[in-house]
Amino acid sequence: MRLVLAAALLASVATPAFAAAPIHQYADLALAPRGDRVASIESVGDAHGVITVRSTKDGKVVRTIDPCPACSYTDLAFAPNGTLAWLARDKKAGTVTLAVEGGATPHTVATIAGIAGHPRFSPDGRRIALLVTPGAQKETGAAQAGVRQVGEIGEKSDEQRIALFEVAGPAVAATAVTPLSPANRYIYEYDWMPDGSGFVVTSAIGNGDNNWWVATLDRVDASTGAVTNIANPTTQINYPRVSPDGRTVSYIGGLMSDFGSVGGDVWSVPVSGGTPRDLTAGTDYTVTSLVSTPAGLRGTALRGADLGLLTVGGSRADAIGWKRPASFSAGDAKVAYSADGRTVAMVVQDFTHAPAIYTGPAAAPVQITHDNDAAPAIATVRSVTWKNDGFTVQGWLLAPAGADPQKKAPMVTIVHGGPAAANVPYYQTADGGPGNLLSAGYYVFLPNPRGSYGQGEAFTAANKRDFGGGDLRDILTGIDAVEKVAPVDDARLGLTGGSYGGFMSMWANTQTNRFKAIVAGAGLSNWVSYYGTNGIDQWMLPFFGKTLYQDYKAYEDASAIYFIKNAHTPTFIWAGERDIEVPPTQSTEYWHALKDLNVPTSLVIYPDEGHGVRLPAHVTDLRKRTVAWFDHYLK
Repeated sequence: MRLVLAAALLASVATPAFAAAPIHQYADLALAPRGDRVASIESVGDAHGVITVRSTKDGKVVRTIDPCPACSYTDLAFAPNGTLAWLARDKKAGTVTLAVEGGATPHTVATIAGIAGHPRFSPDGRRIALLVTPGAQKETGAAQAGVRQVGEIGEKSDEQRIALFEVAGPAVAATAVTPLSPANRYIYEYDWMPDGSGFVVTSAIGNGDNNWWVATLDRVDASTGAVTNIANPTTQINYPRVSPDGRTVSYIGGLMSDFGSVGGDVWSVPVSGGTPRDLTAGTDYTVTSLVSTPAGLRGTALRGADLGLLTVGGSRADAIGWKRPASFSAGDAKVAYSADGRTVAMVVQDFTHAPAIYTGPAAAPVQITHDNDAAPAIATVRSVTWKNDGFTVQGWLLAPAGADPQKKAPMVTIVHGGPAAANVPYYQTADGGPGNLLSAGYYVFLPNPRGSYGQGEAFTAANKRDFGGGDLRDILTGIDAVEKVAPVDDARLGLTGGSYGGFMSMWANTQTNRFKAIVAGAGLSNWVSYYGTNGIDQWMLPFFGKTLYQDYKAYEDASAIYFIKNAHTPTFIWAGERDIEVPPTQSTEYWHALKDLNVPTSLVIYPDEGHGVRLPAHVTDLRKRTVAWFDHYLK
């Protein structure tokens, strides 16, 4: 299931005590090949984002680019000569423009009628590739609102394909865009071959939303579009990266529940084909992004509470260098590298420090932007570790800033989505994330139970065929550990989560009476009915091992509905009307059962929403309902 954190939706109007200026955001960061400039799409609050180019030496703005004030910009990319490209989307017109710098005004390379993403220059800089979805019926990704299910079902799906354009040629009109890769093959990610002859891609036949879990590693010829298989990995795969000599391709492979929620080991296989080899087998960290540089493979890895810069191929003790309990982000990965691999750039943030751009040598990047230095810290934070069932488990405890350490307080536990994901640090404001709960006086616990990233593949795989078993025990034991170090009132515990966290919230209600209030978002109550009604059934097979029709009992054993008579905790439930990952019928089924059992409950299905709530009016409504539910039962 898509990583949807209920924490991202739990927000309310900022209280006067924490009112602050809007946060300065840096999106889609890209680093120039020489490492002298960094570009990002900068915005303040909800304002229109502008392409901003800064010096990596001191962070000073070199120039800003904003040729289409009515558009939203994404996907910044530098050419080998330092020319910058970007996408400008005009939602009203239904088009995306691929543009590059060119004298006084940008040069339009192509216009796509539909959606597009991930432009990348060829090694010689003369061509630029792009993933295009002409005539797209929905936004890219299974978490987005699905199309209406009418007519003959399953006969037509969006197709994301590679298109190739001459950078210096005349602008290609929308009607003239011709994808290179074949129809009916969905391309998820790609990397250029160093000689420009083609691409290494991750791809699957058929519906792109459903088949990423069985995607293969393939090669696409840049002249003919012909596809040649390289490998059929037994894991899910992300970040295909071709070596500088063109002989091998590396990727992140692991047990992943969602495209975009990346974690696993680094694998390598000859471009000519063969059996992939695990380069980081048995490590106690999770690789979360990957970049190929002349000096070798680089990227990021999560080990416990810390995210660090990863070097693959050195000694294991030195594999993770510069690190901190924070989140990193960049447009093409979580960190961007210069052409020679010596300079890095990324956006860094944690629970108490708002986003800032860091650049410099990989051994010691430094902060170069200071727009958010005055942003307040609304919480105090500590990493908590505990033992359970032979595992060492980690989580985050957030306390309201200024909380009286002698006064007992309620606490809400937030279970992350996935389950292959992790609660990681990101800046907390009073009107976003768990900040509304903090400003209302709640402690917030963010556990990373078995099944999460951060401790190697064995830990991530430890909840296979055990959903709601060991991971729930890890969470309950974690609450015990928190109560030993913080003034949490065990009689006033709340639980919430979205997606897999929504399942865990529904499931926990049937397994324990420890929680006094629950909010379950986009949750899953019945794996049996879910299997036959969701739009991404492929994701379950790596976890259950068999289809529902081959092993009913495995699916029944993890279904809250089969244990619903044990549920007594008041539960607020929400879902998106057009959710294809977890259809709203799962929430309706659970709500109906609680109603029949006279358990206090409420259900809201938000119109036109997918696997999450995005429309501002719906977000505001959900924020208010969530806080009110916890306040009613925990205060």
